[in-house]
Amino acid sequence: MPAITLKNVTKSYRSITVLNQLNLEIRENVITGLVGRNGVGKTTLMKMVAGFIKESDGELRVFGERPFNSLKVSANMIFIDDMMGFPDALTLGDLLMECDRFYENWDQDLAMRLLEYFKLPLTLNHRVLSKGKRSTFNAVVGIATRCPLTMFDEPITGMDAGARRDFYRALLKDYLAHPRTILLSSHHMEEMEDLLEDILIIDGKSIAFHGPITELQEKFLSLQAKESVLKSHATRYGVVHRSNAGPMTEWIVDNEHTEAEVDELKQAGIRVSALSASEAYLAMTGQTTGGVDDVYNAMERE
Repeated sequence: MPAITLKNVTKSYRSITVLNQLNLEIRENVITGLVGRNGVGKTTLMKMVAGFIKESDGELRVFGERPFNSLKVSANMIFIDDMMGFPDALTLGDLLMECDRFYENWDQDLAMRLLEYFKLPLTLNHRVLSKGKRSTFNAVVGIATRCPLTMFDEPITGMDAGARRDFYRALLKDYLAHPRTILLSSHHMEEMEDLLEDILIIDGKSIAFHGPITELQEKFLSLQAKESVLKSHATRYGVVHRSNAGPMTEWIVDNEHTEAEVDELKQAGIRVSALSASEAYLAMTGQTTGGVDDVYNAMERE
């Protein structure tokens, strides 16, 4: 049974529709990356799954139950974001003790060791931590709870590069030892794509892609050559994105070419290469033309 199921789920705020007619199933015990540009509804989707807000229409199920006001979902879920607040009267050490009392799968030894590694003294209060250190503490809580459904919404906000790398490494190691359903939202897709199994891309209030990350990586090809060469030899399939870098032009196209067609492109002097998952994501959610480059090109023409 899927951990999360959405059937024609819509979320609106008064006259504004944030998410429209979503249909998907998120596999149990899989790390799924949730990505999309700012304002497309990623946080809204995660809060609906967490049961914090109610869907406007459609059917949403988590572990077979509607999450809104569900004690079962609440007891088996944790939602980590940079807005988490804790009582000022409690130190970090006190907070760990309370987590140990509340969460059934809590690993106190792991939490203590991670706080020591990240140099977070147990005697400090959460509110006095820097933004990066608060995010680090929140992330440690998310890992150590080992909830059947663990959701991280932009968990690395404020972390430096080293802390981000260590967080992803710790999350992956603990997931491999204790599998659970993990939803991970981040703008730094290039940093997290190596630990993802599935990817869910939200674009234009709907789902642009949902499936194994390997399928996303194989979805497009990058073609690089002079624009005249591309126009002569590479017009068989849809162009997803165009950009220019000096005398060379890059077209990102649907990867529906046969081996013979790829060989033909190469013989014409076109450089053919695969895309990373983060490059494919940017191509899917960006403009079909050069983006900000076109602004400057238009100014130069004027």
